[in-house]
Amino acid sequence: MKLVWGKNQMFGRKDVAVRMPLLGGVIAMSVVSACGGITSSSDRVFFDGQFFRAKAKPVDKKKMPTEFTVVVNGVSASLDGAREAGRYEGTKFCINNFGSSSIVWKVGPDTEPQNLRISDDKLTFAGTCQRP
Repeated sequence: MKLVWGKNQMFGRKDVAVRMPLLGGVIAMSVVSACGGITSSSDRVFFDGQFFRAKAKPVDKKKMPTEFTVVVNGVSASLDGAREAGRYEGTKFCINNFGSSSIVWKVGPDTEPQNLRISDDKLTFAGTCQRP
């Protein structure tokens, strides 16, 4: 007995039996990889009992890829926690991009409170990753 797919394509039972598990595997892998960007709440890192949304990015990826900024949202919840969240994101950025956790901060977690850049409940740090 033959199964017909499309006008001119014919596949036997054996072909279908071999291809269906393969197709199922490809679909399953696609679903799992699509979920890779989703972080569960158990993977969150808390600072001073709070979760802070923070992001580090290069200032100019082409000219000076080692220079970066970190923006930490919700600084009003805890200045100390926001500082540590910024330190964490900066360290993670440097390790992931340059293989070193060494940072020279222009404005960073150890900057005096009156010299910090805080605007619209966001704390902004600036630093340079040191290459190993």
